[in-house]
Amino acid sequence: MKVTQFSMDTLKRAQERFEETLGQMKVDEANTMPAPLIKSVTWLIWHTARELDYQISELNNTKPLWLDSGWSTKFALDLPDDTQDWCHTPEQAAKVIVKDKELLRDYLTASVDFTNTYLETLDEASLSDVVDTNWTPVVTRQDRLVSAIDDAVMHSGQAVYTRRLVIGK
Repeated sequence: MKVTQFSMDTLKRAQERFEETLGQMKVDEANTMPAPLIKSVTWLIWHTARELDYQISELNNTKPLWLDSGWSTKFALDLPDDTQDWCHTPEQAAKVIVKDKELLRDYLTASVDFTNTYLETLDEASLSDVVDTNWTPVVTRQDRLVSAIDDAVMHSGQAVYTRRLVIGK
């Protein structure tokens, strides 16, 4: 099995976990932050989709789907498009709300598909390419991909935990 296929399979599991979790909740429950430092299921899914979108668009030198496919307009959040969501305060995270769960599913699906398309066409020899010299050690393409997919897996588990806090199952 190619490394990229392994990555796609791992990402698929995270997506399935998100979708199952979201499917067990009403939209108002998904939007609920059960405690100030525990983000809502809505935020966790949105952030994951956005992280994949932005990381992959940077790797393949394209505009993020968030801007290029109109997701910013569809979500119409009270946050700037360049919000650094990985360091959102509880107040900023609470602004990530939706009226329709399908919007979350659709953006997550679009971002996962975007990631998978990139992985399908990636030459595995390029995994060792340096893509960011702002860190010590420098960041390779593989590092960036592992980070993005690991983030998706971690947040999908957090979504399960948050759902249990909000609806008790």
